[in-house]
Amino acid sequence: MNKTLFAEFTAREGAQDEVARLILEYAKKVREEEGNIAFDVYTRSATPRGFWIFEVYRDEDAFQAHLKAPYGGPFNAALVPLIEEDASVLTFLDPVT
Repeated sequence: MNKTLFAEFTAREGAQDEVARLILEYAKKVREEEGNIAFDVYTRSATPRGFWIFEVYRDEDAFQAHLKAPYGGPFNAALVPLIEEDASVLTFLDPVT
């Protein structure tokens, strides 16, 4: 079964452009992962500093491989001082059947 989630965070005032640059660079790498199905980056229309990332991985193993990718740690380290939250807020999703 696919592993699906939303990651969300809010860029600090004045950091929106840098956050967008970082997340788009990161997205290119994630989309190349064998088990990645989707990594779509959005901003909230009413709050452009709010970022939402919709992620889908083939399965739990693919998600775990994503978490272990060598570029994830440096991305998160660069992101944390630029966002209001302590880290990305993750919401895991299940399909309605």
